[in-house]
Amino acid sequence: MKQAIIDLGTNTFHLLIVENEATGYRTLFRESRPAKIGQAGINQGIITPEAIGRALNVLTHFRQVLDQHHVAPEQVMATGTSAIRVARNQQEFIQQVRQETGIPIQVISGEQEAEYIYKGVRAAGALDDQTALVIDIGGGSVEFILGNQTRIYWKQSFEIGGQRLRERFMTTDPISAGSIRRLTDYFQAQLLPLANAIHQYQPTVLVGSSGSFDTLVDMWYMHERGHLPDPAQTAFNLPIDEFYRAYELLITRNHEERMQLPGMIELRVDMIVVAVCLIDYVLKAYGITQIRTSTYSLKEGILSTMKQA
Repeated sequence: MKQAIIDLGTNTFHLLIVENEATGYRTLFRESRPAKIGQAGINQGIITPEAIGRALNVLTHFRQVLDQHHVAPEQVMATGTSAIRVARNQQEFIQQVRQETGIPIQVISGEQEAEYIYKGVRAAGALDDQTALVIDIGGGSVEFILGNQTRIYWKQSFEIGGQRLRERFMTTDPISAGSIRRLTDYFQAQLLPLANAIHQYQPTVLVGSSGSFDTLVDMWYMHERGHLPDPAQTAFNLPIDEFYRAYELLITRNHEERMQLPGMIELRVDMIVVAVCLIDYVLKAYGITQIRTSTYSLKEGILSTMKQA
């Protein structure tokens, strides 16, 4: 049986098609395309007409791919996250997508999103017995989960995603030292519930879920080995000094210069700047010195839930 997951992120839409097998599942198709539905509207709580147009373009393409693979409509799960969650025109957007592509969107809460991300990261083999702080930096929201391979201790979704941060704080490119200071103050104010949970559960490792963390791993591999990592590997230990090498490069270069960095992709080139500022804040504020990454996130977490069902 074939199943498909569509993750409608604030910046990027992802499609994953798999075939269930006795031992698990086989990936048949995987693609990420920029839709940027949060652009110019996320901080106002609206999906703009231009953003709806971009979304429909991507989803029309995904519809064609689903048809080529003969995925039954009831085996397609499309989840809407932060940008759709907070949009005042959410219902109009969902209706228009269904009308034009036949894809029904299920809007999930921040809590559900965090749960799925945890399951995805666990399926990647990125968790062990240590208490970890799992972070997923999306365009609209950031999910923080404290837990290990057997359980979640605490989880919360914060509406402080990369697109929101870029529009509010990244007024120059390269980002200015003043903007980074303002970001740090903002993180400190917004993440008080996280600071309390960290004090209680004392994580020893940061586990980054997909997105910017994938790009940081790609930059590390290109720098050290001259090639990208094996796509079959789903979990990595990213050296902290390698994170800081990338951090310095990313905050001191503009868009064009960042695009020239080996391992960089167009999809991530701007968002990664505010993402590394957040990662730097978390490492320093909570005294964490170990970074792991997972190429799995929301989609794979949903998939593991569907399989259990």
